[in-house]
Amino acid sequence: MKTFLVGGAVRDFLLNYPVKEKDWVVLGETPESMIKQGFHPVGKDFPVFLHPQTHEEYALARTERKTAPGYKGFTIHASRAVTLEQDLMRRDLTINAIAQDENGQIIDPYHGRKDLENRIFRHVSPAFSEDPVRILRVARFAARYSHLGFTLAEETLQLMKQMVRIGETDHLVAERVWTELQKALSEKTPAAFFYTLKECNALATIFPEIDRLFGVPQLTKHHPEIDTGIHSLLSLTQAGKLSARPEVRLAALLHDLGKAITDPKKWPEHQGHEELGRPVLDHFCTRLRIPKKFKALADQVMRYHNHCHRVFDLSPATLTDMLGHLGAFKSADAVIPFALACEADAKGHTGLEHQTYPQSAYLLKAANALSSVDNTAVLKTGLQGAEIGAAIRLLRIQAVAAAMPATKSV
Repeated sequence: MKTFLVGGAVRDFLLNYPVKEKDWVVLGETPESMIKQGFHPVGKDFPVFLHPQTHEEYALARTERKTAPGYKGFTIHASRAVTLEQDLMRRDLTINAIAQDENGQIIDPYHGRKDLENRIFRHVSPAFSEDPVRILRVARFAARYSHLGFTLAEETLQLMKQMVRIGETDHLVAERVWTELQKALSEKTPAAFFYTLKECNALATIFPEIDRLFGVPQLTKHHPEIDTGIHSLLSLTQAGKLSARPEVRLAALLHDLGKAITDPKKWPEHQGHEELGRPVLDHFCTRLRIPKKFKALADQVMRYHNHCHRVFDLSPATLTDMLGHLGAFKSADAVIPFALACEADAKGHTGLEHQTYPQSAYLLKAANALSSVDNTAVLKTGLQGAEIGAAIRLLRIQAVAAAMPATKSV
């Protein structure tokens, strides 16, 4: 058996970047011989096996042939005759088409090492255009490595544009889009994912709700950057600095979706965009099958981000009701992700990135006050039905008012 370390592990090793997992290519074997040696098959579509001790993935060298549109439209050919160079040729980018043998020798038939040194994303062969997921992968690599100075090769950009033009991205399925989006949201510069898709014209077909925000003006006194799409990506950038949680980052990105559908005659004002955006958000999350916790936080931020910005002006009653919707009655910590996303929105403006956001501490103080409310006395008063809820709500409002002397009276 001849084994070669391939893909991300080699790329990140050469970049002095943390290596998270190792993938191997195997030459000169068959599925039967791999199983006989104790490897466990895991792939239905690809000849992939798990090592019996390390559980790392070992894939038989293979070639692929395009047979239908979309990322599943391939015929896989794996045999002892397939060479390492042939296996590497089917990969997306030159920087991912580098191998390392058991002696540490680098095998680089497509000059990926040079592209690593020059910080360039370049496709290996024209076969890149056969798989639309590769557009998402390139965008995700931008999210991961753009802070190192990586840029997209012009010929690769033109190929990606051509793929969009002929409709390859129309065949992307929700699960693959969400997988790549979630990974991108966890990277160092998540906004680069969307800038890359915008550059190759794929944003309009993959994330039309976000693409429609570009060109929508906002009031200059609140938004020096003016453009809503730019503001959304600036908010995402700030969320990336404030929190590593992908749900916080997504919520910051999506909070202004409603501005794309307010009355253009009233632009740059967007009265009611919070509620207008909620059906758009619901469709976005349903279409991409986004998990409930992501959708829930995004909905909270969309609905209440302006309440959070104006929290010092809210009455104790309004503040209490909002905190209830945020889940603060169960746990004060429930408001932390919401506050972080709102802070990202506030800082997501040109020239305002470093402003302080005291609203977060104020909100958390109110939430902690609610957590100390004891409902026991109310339950012993003999009140019935809605009266109990009203009495508990009054206790909560009073607790918030006592903790927040600067707020308005009940």
